[in-house]
Amino acid sequence: MNLSLVRVIHLGIKSLMLHKMRSLLTMLGIIFGVCSVIAMLAIGEGASHEAQEAIRALGSRNVIIRSVPPPKGQSTADTVQTYTANYGLKLSDVQLLEETLHPRITATLAKRRYRMSVRVGRVEVSGTVWGTQPNHLRMSQMELLAGRFLYVTDAHANVCVITDSMATRLFPVSDPLHGEVKLNNRQVFRVVGVVRETAAASARAPGQDNIGRALDANVYIPLAAAHSRLGVLFTERSTGGSQRERVELHELVVELADVNHVEATVPAIRAALKTAHKKIDYEIIVPLELLRQAEETKRIFNIVLGSIAGISLIVGGIGIMNIMLATVTERTREIGIRRALGAQKSQIITQFLVETVVLSIAGGLVGVVLGVALPIAVEHFAEMKTIVTLPAVLLAFGISAVVGVVFGVYPARRAASLDPIEALRHT
Repeated sequence: MNLSLVRVIHLGIKSLMLHKMRSLLTMLGIIFGVCSVIAMLAIGEGASHEAQEAIRALGSRNVIIRSVPPPKGQSTADTVQTYTANYGLKLSDVQLLEETLHPRITATLAKRRYRMSVRVGRVEVSGTVWGTQPNHLRMSQMELLAGRFLYVTDAHANVCVITDSMATRLFPVSDPLHGEVKLNNRQVFRVVGVVRETAAASARAPGQDNIGRALDANVYIPLAAAHSRLGVLFTERSTGGSQRERVELHELVVELADVNHVEATVPAIRAALKTAHKKIDYEIIVPLELLRQAEETKRIFNIVLGSIAGISLIVGGIGIMNIMLATVTERTREIGIRRALGAQKSQIITQFLVETVVLSIAGGLVGVVLGVALPIAVEHFAEMKTIVTLPAVLLAFGISAVVGVVFGVYPARRAASLDPIEALRHT
């Protein structure tokens, strides 16, 4: 950098410092623009990350099949004769899929859900009881805190595993292990383990199961024991009445050996289930497909958010250009004197361009600091996950610098094009 350029840069910064308040107000557009770009992308990235983690928790090699109840008020033969919703997956479906898809299947996990009260002494908690299998711990996002999970030998035993928050509520002062819980005020099950849910177990709502209930009030019992003790025909009573349903399985998770075979295997699963079911009373969820959709949604979401926030940067740039044009008019006589003393057009352009670039870069730096601080505050006070990424920071700061150059060129060229004689006459 030659000496004359250094002098011009110094002169430009000195000119800005003569009007500190005006320079600060001019920078506000850039500051808020950069801050909004970083903050909005951070909030969008955090929301997308949580959604993708919830889907990943389901397993990229898994295919989830869930029973779907018939619409309320639908008249079927079963409903008219017994007033019972008879639908969903059956135990025979598990064997059918294992035989049809062998050897692509490595494991299956069948589950049956009951909503009922769980009581210990006088303490009663409304929770969800899952009839499940021993591989539930491995195939679900759970951490074993104490005791053990269900064994194969527990198939018909009255043993259960409970979540840690339920253990705290049911056994506030005693050790839950080897304690007993009463399900629906009838069946007594011995507690053999305590687990903690470590991730969302449903793609529908992070932190909830597939009926929208929080994952902190669950009891897990052997599937065979659930069928024999609680039955496949179950009546759920509430203040608004009661509902009866005959369901063998509410959910079936199929784990495949290779993630590359997941999407190709889904048509075979659909075909096999179609032969076994007269009506489509189930739904198939492919977490891998959901993950790809979430990633595409994230990309579109970031583009939209970035575009909206980028508009404020353009507005800030227009503000800089407006102020610089006013400055050119204000300093017409100064420009004329410099030209009369031998200053070249390039030096005048450089001086005004330096002023606009300094304004935009200084505003960009302040905006970066606020843009990083704002998502941290949002995460702390709103308990919403935010992720500030380096590309977002570089993008926002880079745009602010480009805005300074683009919107500073016209005022600088206008200043340089002033006629020295006419400029000297300006008062």
